[in-house]
Amino acid sequence: MSDRSSGLSGLTGARQVGRLAPVRRTSTVDLIADRLREAVVDGSLPPGAALGEAELAYQLGVSRGPLREAMQRLTAEGLLVIPRRRGLAVRTMTPEDVRDIHWLRARIEPELGRRILARPLAERKTVLAELGTEVKRMQRALKKDDARALGDAYLDFHRGLAAWGGSIRLARMMATLLIETRLCTFSMYEHFEVAVDLVPEHAAFVDALAAEDAARFEALMCAHLDAEVRRLLAEPEAAKEDDADRLLAETPDEPQPLDRLDLPEGI
Repeated sequence: MSDRSSGLSGLTGARQVGRLAPVRRTSTVDLIADRLREAVVDGSLPPGAALGEAELAYQLGVSRGPLREAMQRLTAEGLLVIPRRRGLAVRTMTPEDVRDIHWLRARIEPELGRRILARPLAERKTVLAELGTEVKRMQRALKKDDARALGDAYLDFHRGLAAWGGSIRLARMMATLLIETRLCTFSMYEHFEVAVDLVPEHAAFVDALAAEDAARFEALMCAHLDAEVRRLLAEPEAAKEDDADRLLAETPDEPQPLDRLDLPEGI
């Protein structure tokens, strides 16, 4: 999984053209929180999974204090919940969550497109090249029938939009919304599923930005997000889809062991 898989790391600093970004010192809590987010995104910690503090601390090779603080961060982000007032668990998304998450994305992502189009030409070319790279990743994944790789490229495409939107707040919001989007997939489907038409849809997003057509970009994005809601909630249009319209991958029902964190010296 890429470095952009779970949070804001690398999303904004490099894109603050013409000024130096502040140096951010990574703490143990930051590293633990990132690892937990990655585990939620890749399904190692599936929706509804109860998280044992002692076991997680042992697996990650960290003390319970910073682990507890990291888990509190994910609780504040809405990725973990307290079921029946006992311990913590990964949130299971509801149909209302699905609608709400995609409604928010439909307000934020068109604005990201407008902000990208307001950038200087040289920067827009860089954005288009980066987004085009993600579309090519999606195309390669589709040729290999690799649902996970297609889904990961999808997330990185939308993280790329957030990275170039010029707003740390929007990037932070999108980081959480995209993890929640993946949780919606895990919560609503028995397996991990992605639609094969993601590839032409995202190629069309790039074409709209290349044409400097903000209205078309917005229309395409809203149509894409509406279709995602229909698929996730199995509304009549989505129910007609057959297996040829999607790629599937197995996902664990129980929490999987997490790799030990390699903590740098001095933190």
